[in-house]
Amino acid sequence: MSAFKQFLSKDIKLVPFTVNKQFSFENSEFYADESEFHTYKQFVGIERFLGTNLSGSLFETATDPTTGHSQSLYQRQVYDSVKGLYYSNYISSSWGDPGTAIQRENISGSYNTPSYYNYLSSTLTASRHFPTASNAQLSVVSIPSKLFGEYIQPKSFKFKYQDATSNILQVLDDGEGNLYSSASYSWGGGSVVANENIGNIIYEHGMAVLTNPSLPHSNLANNQNVTSSFLSATTILESEYKCAIRENEFNFSLNPSLTSGSISISSSIGTFNSAGEILYNYATGSWFSPYITTVGLYDDFQNLVAIGKLAQPLQTSTTTDTTIIINLDL
Repeated sequence: MSAFKQFLSKDIKLVPFTVNKQFSFENSEFYADESEFHTYKQFVGIERFLGTNLSGSLFETATDPTTGHSQSLYQRQVYDSVKGLYYSNYISSSWGDPGTAIQRENISGSYNTPSYYNYLSSTLTASRHFPTASNAQLSVVSIPSKLFGEYIQPKSFKFKYQDATSNILQVLDDGEGNLYSSASYSWGGGSVVANENIGNIIYEHGMAVLTNPSLPHSNLANNQNVTSSFLSATTILESEYKCAIRENEFNFSLNPSLTSGSISISSSIGTFNSAGEILYNYATGSWFSPYITTVGLYDDFQNLVAIGKLAQPLQTSTTTDTTIIINLDL
């Protein structure tokens, strides 16, 4: 049997709650081939791009090199987009100190660049460098928002590349927007040392940008032997319902098993059995209190929408108030 009580507005509140999920993918899982469109790979969509500082006219479609795997972009476009979004404040200075920082009060006319991301993620160690030499290259790992949610959890991003000679480049995130090499790495065209800054990560965009000129950017963007892992972060609303039971409420059970059984009632049309009205002795003492085992949540039309089971039966109290908290994540 059940007893009902209406919630008051103060008994219900929404609490933001951030949840994280770990993802790890190898290159073959980054994106789907046409034959794999009905598999989970179709919903991963991690892309790698190569950006190149090319001279000449913009978008020479017949000759401009492209980049990408499941989608195709111009290498020139990747380079210029990364520069405009994240590095234009630092191109005239070395390794992070703002060179020609954009001042909002000096901007006139239409302004569409999200300059919020054109500033360092941290005030601790300034490390944002952008290569500007002719034909300079960079590589980008682009993670879709359907995977990382609202942002990539700081200090969770990892990217590993193994070249043809089995040398391994392990890229880690320091939690302040910087990417660094976890160990020394060398190849035919250059080398980086352990803990050397090699790029930046924009957590809210899911963009890892490798800018160090000593890296094999073409291989990082195209080689198959790579792995990427990260933690996503998504805020959900947790509904909290406070079920308050006063000391003078719900102290009597409506369960018919407390009665002395059915009673026969005879009439001119026959004999009927009705529920007994006499309680057993154990249910009439002042010490008797029923136990709560289940709490149900109902809508305005008395439809049961959620059920909460207590870990163990809870006896109601005749001397103090009782509060049961129900948390519902949607």
